[in-house]
Amino acid sequence: MVDLNHVVLIGRLTRDAELKYTANGQAVCKFSIAVNRRRKNGDQWVDEANFFDIVLWGRQGEALNQYLVKGKLVGVDGELRQDRWEQEGQNRSKVEIIANNLQLLGANPGIGSNGQPSYEQRNNTNAAANGYQSSGPVRESHNDSFADDIPF
Repeated sequence: MVDLNHVVLIGRLTRDAELKYTANGQAVCKFSIAVNRRRKNGDQWVDEANFFDIVLWGRQGEALNQYLVKGKLVGVDGELRQDRWEQEGQNRSKVEIIANNLQLLGANPGIGSNGQPSYEQRNNTNAAANGYQSSGPVRESHNDSFADDIPF
């Protein structure tokens, strides 16, 4: 049997992302997301938040850092990693999600109240400049001329 370590989450950032660089110059972007779940407690439904620490490495972390602001809805595809260390004689550990792919989600309101393009529009422009493809909405043309030709 093969081991499997794959995580897919959709949640909102709990704080603005932090971009730092390792000693060898590798970019590392860290942030946390809250993922809500509903569960039944007796006769009532109760909302419960779960918090996850996310790490995004390299160019993707550099490119997306400015758009990873508190409250932003994101989709994360990655894997779990357990970091272990010793602190004051005690063994410590922390589980983080190493993001392999991150998707900015939510509506694209267009021009913001400050007269500047929204973060999605700026992201698509910057992503194209950095060699990333846009994940913006796909517009399809619909031809209704064959709508009545459906055989069922």
